[in-house]
Formats: sequence, structure tokens, C-alpha cells
Amino acid sequence: MTDRVYPAAKPTANGGTAAPTTANGVAKPTFPATKAQLYNANRPAYRPRPPRRGHRRSCCCSICLWTTLLIILLLLLAAAAAAVFYVVYRPQRPSFSVSSLQLARFNLTDTAVTSAFTVTIIARNRNSDIAFFYDKTSIRILSGGVDIGDGSIAAFAHGKRNVTTLRATIGSSNSPIDAAADTTALKSSVKSRNLPLKIQLDTKVKVKIGKIKTKKVEIRVTCEGIRITIPTGKTASLATTSKAKCKVDPRIKIIKWTF
Repeated sequence: MTDRVYPAAKPTANGGTAAPTTANGVAKPTFPATKAQLYNANRPAYRPRPPRRGHRRSCCCSICLWTTLLIILLLLLAAAAAAVFYVVYRPQRPSFSVSSLQLARFNLTDTAVTSAFTVTIIARNRNSDIAFFYDKTSIRILSGGVDIGDGSIAAFAHGKRNVTTLRATIGSSNSPIDAAADTTALKSSVKSRNLPLKIQLDTKVKVKIGKIKTKKVEIRVTCEGIRITIPTGKTASLATTSKAKCKVDPRIKIIKWTF
């Protein structure tokens, strides 16, 4: 059996020596082997893997979870503080009621109104540890949505467990009626000589709780359910106030809107 002799490596075009090949045409490694042959120089270069998105999602979920838990904890603490405050102080809103209302004169034309009212309002503070301090209060009387009298009450302090009597003279002297106001209901009431009235008070109040004083807050007191007969002579008419109810509402301003 004769041994096959393989031809020597052929020189390459640039003067180098081509790698020897085996019988089936596969390049035969030379010895000693080079680093390129050992580590396969044709293998693509190593590229680091991009970070997994799942890790980022888990971080975001953890942040959202802890933020939610923190908000819930703060709400629970606020609720607990409010509960303790209520148990300790038992706060109650001040209440108002119309004691009496008199109408001395009233005249209505198509463009103006003349009136003279005298009103007595009772303000009650049932709190034993809370006092109220009111600024000057503007007061007006409306009938059928039309302003028929304006006045004011001086600033006053409303002490703990205190009852304060407020008196004011309210009226208008041939004051023009707002052109946008609808006077249909008012004219109908004047014909029947029986006016339904609404009293509206607007002021600012500061609250003192123990040694703590709050900032001033705007409030509106609205008293409805009052009726009065228009007088025909010089004797003033006395209004019926037994069904009158007064409501106290805080007036909170957000930018340009008042609630």
C-alpha cells in the first residue's frame, strides 16, 4: 500500500504561503498552531447584553408601591389626628338666627327701590374651647333675587359659650336696580303686598383654639323663610321669622373661583 504524497503549499498571490489542505479540501492546521487558530479568529466580537427591561419595570413597581403606602400612611395619621381633635374639642359651627325684622317703608319703581329695614340677629357659640373673631360684616336683604337693601355690622368677638345680639339698619334710598336682574317675582310680591325675604351676611372670621389662631376664612350666612307685609302708613311692619332658618357656609377661593 503506497502512501499518498500531498503537494506542498502553493504560494499565494502576494508571496505568502497558502495553508495546506486535506483530501476533502478542508484547511489543515499547521503546527505549532497560532492564537487565531486556537480561539477561532472568525468568531464575532463579544458584545455586552443590554439591560433587561424587566428589571426597570420591577424598580418602577416598587417605587409606586412604596409611594402608595406612604400616602395611605399619611391619610391614616391625618384621620387619627382629626379624630383626636374632635374628641378633645368637640368643635361646632357658630349658629345664627333672626330674632326680629321690621320694615318701615318700601317703594319700588321700574328702575329703583327705596327701603328701610331694622334687623336683629342672634349669634351663638356653643364651643367651650373655641372662640371666633369676626371682621366687619356686610349684610343685605333680597326678595325675588333682587337686592332691596344693604347695610353692615361692626367687627365683633364671639367668645366661648357666648350669645351675641347683632342689630343693623338696612336700606336703600332710591337705589338703582341691576339692569340684568329679573324683577318679575318682586313686582308680583309687591302687588300682593307680601314680600318673601332672604338675609345674606358676608364676612371673614378667625378661629382661636386654645392658644392656636387660624388664618381668616370667608364665610357666608344665609337666612331664608322670612315674610313681611309692606306697610301702608307710618307704622312699621313686623316680619314673620318663626320659620326662618340660617345656614353658615365657608367661602373657599381657588384662583378665581369661590366655593
